[in-house]
Amino acid sequence: MAKIKVTKVKSAINRTLRQKRTLEALGLRKIGQVKEFEATPNILGMVAKVSHLVSVEEA
Repeated sequence: MAKIKVTKVKSAINRTLRQKRTLEALGLRKIGQVKEFEATPNILGMVAKVSHLVSVEEA
C-alpha cells in the first residue's frame, strides 16, 4: 500500500469534539507534528474529516 505523511498545521481549539478526537486517534497532538500512515480507507476517511487542520503528502 501507499504511504502518506500527515502534518498537523492548525489548532483544534474551537473545533467540534469529533474533530478533536479524530486528531487524537491519528496521534497528532502538537502543531507541526508529522505521522506516517498506510493509505487505508479508514485512515483516508479520518484525514478527510480534518482536512482543514492537516496537510497530506505522499511518502
